[in-house]
Amino acid sequence: MKIGLVTDSLDRLSLDTLLTTAAGLSLDCLEFGTGCWSGAPHLAIGELLGSEPLRRNFTARIEEHGLEISALNCSGNPLHPGPSGEEHARITRWTIDLAALLGVRRVVMMSGCPGGPGDLHPNWVTVAWPPETTRILEWQWNESVLPYWRELAPYARARGIDLCLELHGHQNVYNVETFFRLREAIGDVVGVNLDPSHLMWMGADPIAAVEALGEFIYHVHAKDTRTNPELLPVNGLVQTRPAADHARRSWNYVTLGHGRQSAFWGEFCSALSRSGYNDVLSIEHEDVDQPPLDGVTESVELLRSLIATT
Repeated sequence: MKIGLVTDSLDRLSLDTLLTTAAGLSLDCLEFGTGCWSGAPHLAIGELLGSEPLRRNFTARIEEHGLEISALNCSGNPLHPGPSGEEHARITRWTIDLAALLGVRRVVMMSGCPGGPGDLHPNWVTVAWPPETTRILEWQWNESVLPYWRELAPYARARGIDLCLELHGHQNVYNVETFFRLREAIGDVVGVNLDPSHLMWMGADPIAAVEALGEFIYHVHAKDTRTNPELLPVNGLVQTRPAADHARRSWNYVTLGHGRQSAFWGEFCSALSRSGYNDVLSIEHEDVDQPPLDGVTESVELLRSLIATT
């Protein structure tokens, strides 16, 4: 397998410093954020779309460091009922266009989450009671999610792009079951960007998810989750405290190996190999307790040791 990096993990570095750092860590791939919830610190999507010389220069700088682009990432909410939904939908299409121009076949994104009828904000429905929750959920799928994806999927397919969905909270596609609901309606242009840390805090088993998804895993993020043994039994996994208040949360995103031990990550890599996935593991650092470069370096070391024995 290859080791990659979500470049937003080191968002304070300039592009040149990022590339030098990635080469120094002997990384294989980079996954660039293009906008939406990313500040896109390492590329200006509008400028790259409008200039072939700028695109050539961008890819040349990456290749000079012995790196390649594993994916472009436009994670956001293109189904938001407010103005940001239109912006995210626009950036999503731009990202698909840019990926095609750069020769990158994968775009990482999220399914989106609309509101209910007349809502101003998204509504992530996670329970089946009271009865209106089910009616809202079906309205979302039938009136927003499926119509949007039935337009986006052919757009991506025509450009040779695979759309890799994160199974993420506050999205209509957030677990294996909801992924298959979308894929069965849309087709094979839609696969999964599997981030095990999200499955962990939702109470799922990432290895069981790998086995269930199999060939539909198109891209993988490498990120860990640690649960708080004192707070979790009291408050459960449903968590609304902000990430900065990590000491009082039931769970937090952490550097690889700081939540699950290395044995788990070895089995995770083995499960991916058994499923037929032997591609990039893209490190995403969101550990508020550890400096980003330290966390990325530690994650690289762990993955490298596992890949050598898998």
